[in-house]
Amino acid sequence: MVRSVALSASGLKRRELVLGLAGLGLAGLGLAGCGRSSVSTTTRVVSLSPSTTEAMFALGAGDLLVGRSQHCDFPPEVTRLPSVGGYAEPDVERILALGPSLVVGERGPAGPSLERRLVGHGIATFFPPTGTVDEVGAMLLALGERLGRRAEGLCVRAELAAELTRISEWGKTRPRISVVLVFDAKPLVVAGPGGFPDELLRLAGGINAIEGGGAYPTIDIERLLALDPAVLIDATDLREGPSSLPSLEGWSRLQAVRKGAVRKLTQATVMRPGPRLADGLAEVARLLHEQAPPSRVVHP
Repeated sequence: MVRSVALSASGLKRRELVLGLAGLGLAGLGLAGCGRSSVSTTTRVVSLSPSTTEAMFALGAGDLLVGRSQHCDFPPEVTRLPSVGGYAEPDVERILALGPSLVVGERGPAGPSLERRLVGHGIATFFPPTGTVDEVGAMLLALGERLGRRAEGLCVRAELAAELTRISEWGKTRPRISVVLVFDAKPLVVAGPGGFPDELLRLAGGINAIEGGGAYPTIDIERLLALDPAVLIDATDLREGPSSLPSLEGWSRLQAVRKGAVRKLTQATVMRPGPRLADGLAEVARLLHEQAPPSRVVHP
């Protein structure tokens, strides 16, 4: 998940963020101007995170994948590949059995020890930071370069930045709404400043009521009651159906519960720092404002 510089709710900081998005994606670069890069010598890749798996396909390199984590499920055809276990504790023996020349993934729970073990077996690794919107863009370009697809990396990064900027411009026309994004209820883990979920909330036109404690702070219900956001976004699970948060002890005192403004997240794109991050932003905007941003107009 993403760590980022904490951003205030002021208009100036918001403007700086939007301008930063344009810089991230080289917004003047159109997809039509990008050619096919030369193909690298990397021919067998195992991806250990959904975001890097999706990036492989976005770069036109999905055919290089020979293995995935059990959480990699998009695009659907990737589920036909053998799984090497979970993201936090992948099965190294399964990875080795697939004979990859490169293993990619988010920098995360497995830590440097996994990289050392793979490198010790002569396997190249790529575990970039993806803690902020900027880092996601950098990952897309750097992975493209690793695969001999720099032009594609530039294109994918540019398209992502353009979509994030387009949706955030729409978000600026909406009322500013106090919101808390809840990842887990017991303990109560929320989106705080310094992570890409916080960036999505702000870009969508929200005011993140959580102002400290890091990207994913744990708070108590009394703290949440004191903040009393107008909207709660429930990301505790991605299943269809009503949110369970209103039934928890003490939550009925929140205005968001009393007014029926607990909105359930059902799309994984909000949680994945990869090429579909703009889809995640659009979903956050829809939940926040109960109105979807306009779809992108594609000209022939």
